[in-house]
Amino acid sequence: MIVARIAAGIAGAAAIVIVIDAAIRTFVLPRGATVTFTRLISRGSRFVFGLVARPADSYERRDRVMALYAPVTMLLLPAVWLGCVFGAFAAIFWSVKSIPWSEAVRLSGSALFTLGFDTPRHVGPMLLTFVEAALGLGLLAMLISYLPTIYSSFSRREIAVTQLAVRAGTPPSPTEMLIRAHRTGFSDRLDPLWQQWELWFVEVEETHTSIALLSFFRSPNPGRSWITASGAVLDTAALRLAVLDIDWTPDAATCIRAGYLALRSVGDLFGIPYDKDPSADDPISVTQSEFDDVYDRLVAAGVPVKPDREQAWRDFAGWRVNYDTVLLTLAGLVMAPYALWSSDRSPARRHRPPIVLPRFRRTG
Repeated sequence: MIVARIAAGIAGAAAIVIVIDAAIRTFVLPRGATVTFTRLISRGSRFVFGLVARPADSYERRDRVMALYAPVTMLLLPAVWLGCVFGAFAAIFWSVKSIPWSEAVRLSGSALFTLGFDTPRHVGPMLLTFVEAALGLGLLAMLISYLPTIYSSFSRREIAVTQLAVRAGTPPSPTEMLIRAHRTGFSDRLDPLWQQWELWFVEVEETHTSIALLSFFRSPNPGRSWITASGAVLDTAALRLAVLDIDWTPDAATCIRAGYLALRSVGDLFGIPYDKDPSADDPISVTQSEFDDVYDRLVAAGVPVKPDREQAWRDFAGWRVNYDTVLLTLAGLVMAPYALWSSDRSPARRHRPPIVLPRFRRTG
């Protein structure tokens, strides 16, 4: 019995350390970190939501289910942590006080929820109750204090996604975006847009690697998504550089670089494999016939295009190869809605409708 009590005390102390480490690295550490305990909770929650969403016969119904995944999981994390703290301190009290297990559970619950109906008289156990109460309150305070930060980041992200719908439609289309820009006379004055989205990509990289669940918060409009918006902006910038016969400016190029670095950083957090140093002539998911269709639509709309179609295709592919793989995989991971050249060919969509510092390259 003595050995069992000692083992229980050691296991309880280890569990407390694991919980504290998971809480700090999940919410406080300002960088992307793989937290095994947090990942197990998130994957378990994702599995349950996937089971609920799978029988739905339309994307809209699956989207309504999956919209709850990230918020519920965010609240589930501290609940699981508190449950672990409760069990861990019960084991410690059972170990150090040599009391029945039921009394240890009662004492741990009284301390964790600061109920005060059972307080030990000896100094050592009393200090443990103080530590447990402070830890429980600290975990709750951590969640409450970080919720405004999380939703502030989400709101800023979605404002840009919604603004993009004005220029590129829903779902966003790079072709539509360039045609609308040409018709309104702004096709050669898009530099402020690329600058805006460069900053947006920088912020997404910082926020979505610090708090991984942000990637799974879905847009208020089920037809929009941060990842399909990313793909549309990057493809539009690539088409502007490769196809449009207008004066060269560097802003679209720096936007692409900021974009693929951001997507790769988020992809690294989820363990997504990709070529960190792709060649300009590596294959991409967009076919040349699809590119030709877009080229023809731009010509039909009167958009000034470069006369050498083959070179334009090679230039576009040279830009796209930097973000092609990670864009498609992230679109599948977050179960993004349909959008051209991103979620329409993501790995998850090949099986079912969507509901999972390299060198800067330029050809030509």
